[in-house]
Amino acid sequence: MAKVNTAPIKWAQRSDSLYITIALQDVKEESIDLSDSELKFKGKSNDKEYEVNIEFFKSVDAKDSTYKVLPRSVQMCVMKNKPEGDDETEEFWPRLLKDKALEKNQVKIDWDRYVDEDEEEEAGGFDMSALEGGMGMGGMPGMGGMGGMPG
Repeated sequence: MAKVNTAPIKWAQRSDSLYITIALQDVKEESIDLSDSELKFKGKSNDKEYEVNIEFFKSVDAKDSTYKVLPRSVQMCVMKNKPEGDDETEEFWPRLLKDKALEKNQVKIDWDRYVDEDEEEEAGGFDMSALEGGMGMGGMPGMGGMGGMPG
């Protein structure tokens, strides 16, 4: 069996969403499974197998999240779940993953998209133009390997 490598992840956030980049070039045979609590990714880049298996710090809204496979990476915009009955619906997370030790080894901050919590208003939301026409994630189980780009 071929060795499976852990794909490098970069992330940034706004109060209502996460921007996750799986930093692999020319991903083929990708399988992306996003649930409200975790992200599972498998794919090939330069004939090597990669995967990501992470559990989010808090729950997310899988059905309103999107992703797109681009030549240099896989980009995802993952919407945070709004806590029920909570007026303070949006907040910054202290980290991406539930497991702090895994975060140190697997995840880097995406400094190009990073803003401080108190600078969010002037920075605005993420530039989503790269994700236009991207694949929705919610309500599409079993789509693994059926990416929108020809291989």
